[in-house]
Amino acid sequence: MRAVNTAPPSASVPVTPGDALDVQPTPLALLLLGREADPKSERGVECPGDLPSPSDPDLVERARAAKERLGEKVFVLGHHYQRDEVIQFADVTGDSFKLARDAAARPEAEYIVFCGVHFMAESADILTGDRQQVVLPDLAAGCSMADMATAEQVAECWDVLTEAGVADVTVPVSYMNSSADIKAFTGRHGGTICTSSNAKRALDWAFSQGEPGRGKVLFLPDQHLGRNTAVRDMGMSLEDCVVYNPHRPNGGLTAEELRGAKMILWRGHCSVHGRFTLESVNDVRERVPGVNVLVHPECRHEVVAAADHVGSTEHIIKTLEAAPAGSKWAIGTELNLVRRLANRFAPEGKEIVFLDRTVCFCSTMNRIDLPHLVWALESLADGKVVNRVQVDPETEKFAKLALERMLALP
Repeated sequence: MRAVNTAPPSASVPVTPGDALDVQPTPLALLLLGREADPKSERGVECPGDLPSPSDPDLVERARAAKERLGEKVFVLGHHYQRDEVIQFADVTGDSFKLARDAAARPEAEYIVFCGVHFMAESADILTGDRQQVVLPDLAAGCSMADMATAEQVAECWDVLTEAGVADVTVPVSYMNSSADIKAFTGRHGGTICTSSNAKRALDWAFSQGEPGRGKVLFLPDQHLGRNTAVRDMGMSLEDCVVYNPHRPNGGLTAEELRGAKMILWRGHCSVHGRFTLESVNDVRERVPGVNVLVHPECRHEVVAAADHVGSTEHIIKTLEAAPAGSKWAIGTELNLVRRLANRFAPEGKEIVFLDRTVCFCSTMNRIDLPHLVWALESLADGKVVNRVQVDPETEKFAKLALERMLALP
């Protein structure tokens, strides 16, 4: 589907509430990083060409000069989780879907440089015009969550649902944090995409598509967002949710369990948000009296249940903007963003700390560094397109259909 080098998908397997993290590698995960390749993987491994040295003191000036040479031909997108050294060159910042839409709203930009991860660049390619080219400065900037659901695994899951007699009453809802292949599967099977901001609206729509009382949702690939939305926002019970594990026969579920469930959750998770625990919440409340705990809905259910506030990245930012001076906040999301918000609101007397004692960046997001950005911008300025991310027309057609259903949500 993509004209790029790719690497094996992540071997990490997410957890159900209360379980410890475990690892169940697939054969693809045993391929040697950097030499072998899986064309269906979310993550790339190689960036051809010579990168500038990370110790080069002129990197900032080189990036600025290359961007000035390109002028209106380039539009740089920066995800909230990017490092400060990269985000300073972004024309706009935001979450993955906002950035993809911002790119689509700039048809005059010939090059879209996406400082994020691979699935985000794919989404931008799907939503932008044919003449626009999307560049990811480091093809190895993937997403472990997106890698947890491959096209082959999801197709097998659908066969299991069909054999259990529930596929005809099941609507797939896929999180934005998924590969183009998974978005296309969703589009083909009458489903929609969702973000952490509109997950409830997407689920309301999905359950309205079939006969009342019989409908089900297959939620991909983040089990925690699906569970938290169903239970916290829609009043379902934990018993209404089952977890489909692609590493077990029939997903580790019986036909009876599938027939009795309302939410069939894919066994996927975010490696950053999944690390926060109930102990983290209890600990920060002891350390910081009067603290408000604000977490992302990709966190585990017990963490979300114990928090004071829950919301998307954009919601977290807006909540802190509206917070009174002198208030104290523990934030359960990626550290680059938390640190940036702490610095931003310190002059207002707002105390903002990371929810966990252990520092945790998004390791794949952090692969986009200043040397890679400089290399990509200078290459474009010299007329050479590097690291282009391109979705094939068939995949794009159905993935875009699923995205358009989301845009049409009431």
